[in-house]
Amino acid sequence: MKIGGSLLRIVAPLTLIGLAVPASAQTAMATLKDASGKEVGKADLTETPHGVLLRLSLKGFPAGERAFHFHEIGKCEPPFASAGGHFNPGGRKHGMEVAGGAHAGDMPNLFVPANGELTVEVANAAITLVDGKPNSVFHPDGTAIVIHAGPDDYKTDPTGNAGDRIACGVVTRR
Repeated sequence: MKIGGSLLRIVAPLTLIGLAVPASAQTAMATLKDASGKEVGKADLTETPHGVLLRLSLKGFPAGERAFHFHEIGKCEPPFASAGGHFNPGGRKHGMEVAGGAHAGDMPNLFVPANGELTVEVANAAITLVDGKPNSVFHPDGTAIVIHAGPDDYKTDPTGNAGDRIACGVVTRR
């Protein structure tokens, strides 16, 4: 679907939507940095009745189609391998296009325009900000948001063939 000259891919159960959230909702955030330590984006997360709403803003980011995922460890030491694999508490296969998929941390690709600025809202029904739940991003090892150099192919297990990790941010409570 084209909106304002940008291609948006909508994939269930992850959808690009605006959700009304109560003022008392649990919230979190992540500041994304590139391998040189430069801040390239922010993510705001809000618990909703239908999962977590993520508001992502990027500035000065390389243009192109980019994979992004929640990763299983809340560490962002370049080249970001410290963030571990995709967040996958259910032990599922990678990819929204495969039987037995997707990881809870699998997200739809981002389409960063030539000016390097992007703001998008994405709902992820497979994760939560609620403590003690198996799919909570607030487990003992923490969680990170990682953006990759290339697009996710939505099927190659376990990574989506998305390439190097070019930005990372640890998810923290507000």
